[in-house]
Amino acid sequence: MTVPLSILDLAPIPEGSDAATALRNTVDLAQHAERWGYRRFWVAEHHFVSVASSAPAVLIGQIAAATQSIRVGAAAVQLGQTTAIAVAETFGMLEAFHPGRIDLGVGRSGQRRREAQRDGAVKREPKPVPPWRQIDGVVIPAPFDITAMMRNPRLKARMSVLQQPEAVAPDFAEQVDDILAMIAGRYRIGDVEAHAVPGEGSALTPWVFGSSKGQSARVAAARGLPFVASYHITPATALDAVEVYRAEFQPSPALAEPYVVVSADVVVAEDNATARHLASSYGHWVYSIRAGDGASPYPDPDLVAPLTAEQEAVVKDRTATQFVGDPDEVAHRLDALQRVSGADELVITSVTHRHPDRLRSHRLLAEHWGLAGGC
Repeated sequence: MTVPLSILDLAPIPEGSDAATALRNTVDLAQHAERWGYRRFWVAEHHFVSVASSAPAVLIGQIAAATQSIRVGAAAVQLGQTTAIAVAETFGMLEAFHPGRIDLGVGRSGQRRREAQRDGAVKREPKPVPPWRQIDGVVIPAPFDITAMMRNPRLKARMSVLQQPEAVAPDFAEQVDDILAMIAGRYRIGDVEAHAVPGEGSALTPWVFGSSKGQSARVAAARGLPFVASYHITPATALDAVEVYRAEFQPSPALAEPYVVVSADVVVAEDNATARHLASSYGHWVYSIRAGDGASPYPDPDLVAPLTAEQEAVVKDRTATQFVGDPDEVAHRLDALQRVSGADELVITSVTHRHPDRLRSHRLLAEHWGLAGGC
């Protein structure tokens, strides 16, 4: 029996388009995804770049109102840029409007970026780069070093306004504990009771998103929460994160056993040549994230020139681990990823320049995977 498939979307803005169109396209994709049998529809959080999913809770509300049964959630709220009470009450409100359909995904990416900036400012001995390898056909590339990217002064300036001046975010584990306490109705500030309204007593369960065998995987394991490993962003370390999560998992009221979701970036078309062409501007987009000022408008594959060897080296780990091809090819590779990771569920993201191509990518995969919704 194949595992469920879900969707992670960024509301990408293609070249020549705008944010309003991207948001409408995301809602349209969610409506199709529900009919096609996808289990969940998650939206990411990004700021100051050419993707429109900057306020996940607002977008989740719109998607949930435009659909009937598919679960909708955040992938993920960046806890380093908000407060536990804001998260508990906001998602508690969404859950009140759409009972049993809201997934609260949380991540520590804001903290992680600040740590990378700090580490980049300190002279350190370079670590040996592990070799690329494959496990049953699943590519495990060498890690990409983000410290140089974090030194970008324009990126640092933009990050500086994602918190109030002089604000210091609590540790990620503390924030997760606070959210759990608020949902359970046992939150206190010293000797003072405090109640999240709405939020307290809701059916919300935090989903922890992680990319390595660091804090996120351990927080999810220690608290018995579901864990999402980002193979589509950090293919070098995602499977390590899953291994640590499973090894350290402690049962909780939310979960008796570990529950793992693994992400993958896919482009599916009727034939391999078409899929490869549609994905041919993906490397340019990743390069804009890593070597520019953040995600650019998604390039038109009909217009881009091939990447130079120097540019390709910057994005090779991502292009080599994108799942591109006809439905059989992509499903075969996803099956290998599921088998190697032991994932209980896969979440896919598919970015193309034209919205109809993105719809077709998700539809073809749903048909081939045998999702229950029918196509």
